[in-house]
Amino acid sequence: MVLWEIFAITGLVCLILEMLVPSLFFLNLAIAGFITAVGAVWISNWVALVIIFVALSVLSILFLRPILVKNKNDRNTLTGMEGKYIGKIVKVTEPVNKYSGAITIYDEKWEARCDGDETIPAGSEVKIIKYESLVLTVEKI
Repeated sequence: MVLWEIFAITGLVCLILEMLVPSLFFLNLAIAGFITAVGAVWISNWVALVIIFVALSVLSILFLRPILVKNKNDRNTLTGMEGKYIGKIVKVTEPVNKYSGAITIYDEKWEARCDGDETIPAGSEVKIIKYESLVLTVEKI
């Protein structure tokens, strides 16, 4: 097997591991593997290639991983249910209790529940505090 193939396979295996264990660690090793595979086209000394792979891996983990982790965390907080619904003040359309109820938000009707034993009457304003599947949990404000 040619040296560039070994490092390309190493990069591919690390990429598959990153898909199975999304930790943004194996992605750095995959990038180092692919870059080393490109370098192996011109460099035929396997010791030098291993040193290049290790150096690129360490540099990638030290400098690239913090940027990737920060971007991943920023995306999680700005999108999804947390960004669009949680914390919003909405109107109750059907009385909300522990077992049934409905609210409207953004002209959408959602099933709603409250944690306490009280019943929140229709027309009241409530705050969305959490969600489970397609049911939003609200509290009276």
